[in-house]
Amino acid sequence: MATVIGIDHIYITVSDLARSQAFYDVVFAQVLGFRRNEFVIGGDPHVQYYNRQFGYVLRPARVAQAHEPYAPGLHHLCLRVASVDDVHAVAAALNAAGIAATPAALHGDYAPDYWATFFTDPDGLRLEVTNFRQERRERMERWDALGG
Repeated sequence: MATVIGIDHIYITVSDLARSQAFYDVVFAQVLGFRRNEFVIGGDPHVQYYNRQFGYVLRPARVAQAHEPYAPGLHHLCLRVASVDDVHAVAAALNAAGIAATPAALHGDYAPDYWATFFTDPDGLRLEVTNFRQERRERMERWDALGG
């Protein structure tokens, strides 16, 4: 059996590529340290933000429709940072750059050490940044011992 070792890339469609690029330049390039490149597939311009782990690609939408997080499809995307301090730093940096992110806060109803900040992209896609919680660390470090 093959083992998935990570997410390679995520594509999102956007209603206005320039507007979304300006937003994600702040989120991914400025705040989270991703790199950016641009390319064309099938005549459509694409903008990719990438780090060592995965790529996040913007492409133009072909249908004018608002994102609805409670319709079938993607509800939100959550990114993980190393620590609670990093969640605070991301929330502060996003707000300083003019992106309305919630204050970093403990969400104990999710997990006892679940800290997160939430914000929304220009098309209404909900984004979250959370810390690397103990449960996730144990799962990663002790995978084989935990069993099925």
